[in-house]
Amino acid sequence: MTSRHLVDPELLPMLDLLPQVALSAETLPALRSRETALPLPPVVPNAVIRRDTTIAGPGGAADVPLVIYTPPGAGPFPCIYHMHGGGYVSGSAGILEFVHRPISEQLGCVIVSVDYRLAPETSFPGNIEDCYAGLAWTFNHAGELNVDVGRIGLMGESAGGGLAAALALLVRDRGEYQVTFQLLTYPMLDDRTCIADPHPFAGEFLWTPPNNLFSWTALLGDEPGGSGVSAYAAPARATDLSGLPPTFIMTGALDLFVDENIEYARRLIRAGIPTELHVYPGAFHAFDALPTAYVGARAREDRLNALRKFLKLAGSPPRAT
Repeated sequence: MTSRHLVDPELLPMLDLLPQVALSAETLPALRSRETALPLPPVVPNAVIRRDTTIAGPGGAADVPLVIYTPPGAGPFPCIYHMHGGGYVSGSAGILEFVHRPISEQLGCVIVSVDYRLAPETSFPGNIEDCYAGLAWTFNHAGELNVDVGRIGLMGESAGGGLAAALALLVRDRGEYQVTFQLLTYPMLDDRTCIADPHPFAGEFLWTPPNNLFSWTALLGDEPGGSGVSAYAAPARATDLSGLPPTFIMTGALDLFVDENIEYARRLIRAGIPTELHVYPGAFHAFDALPTAYVGARAREDRLNALRKFLKLAGSPPRAT
């Protein structure tokens, strides 16, 4: 059954603007090459300074690129550590300047966005270790970055939301640093969605079950849904969610990830984690990218307000390494 009749009417033009892509080993190179040609909003210049740098990769791996945005002012600034989306197989930090530059200015915060290694060329745990290396560098260079180490939090969308959730677990378990929030936009959390009973309406548009299966297989190097999958790959696999930072999750009612997102929020609440969950009716994956739809504008405003609240909350400083 098609769910098109459930789509918010203001979002329907997006379905024509972004035609469905079937992910495969054959189509992935073309998809990656088209990313820079997407009809993205223009970058509006402001007083924020962008700097691109690279840091040493984890365990002798390749260097990890970072994109850093610094607002004007004296600081020290709160910091958003960001992971981009793309199903773990595509995407990059730099093309999101049109998003990060205004947020940095509006909230007066530094944003550090990491270009982690992609699957299938690099399978788990390469991506999460790159993310951890970038976060560690951010903490250890907080003085240089003019960042307040008591106000560093995590943010990501789609696969980047999954990585943000996984990184929050890894940071908790390694005990070297402390992040003050995780903000997850339609996060990709659970490989078992690939083998779950199909949702009667969610997952028809933009991010589909076949694409999900391809991406999880690429990340894990094996069929998803089996035993022994690490929670640092699929955060929904974590048996203990205690000790995680305050969390904001937003998703669409027609997003393939809606059930896993709701369930993760439910478990966070049950673990005593302050959690805010938004499910937007009529919204599919990446719905907030359409600037003209009210539901997308409301979601972006909800996210910005959550960030504004989180960045004002001071946390404890990191433990010494």
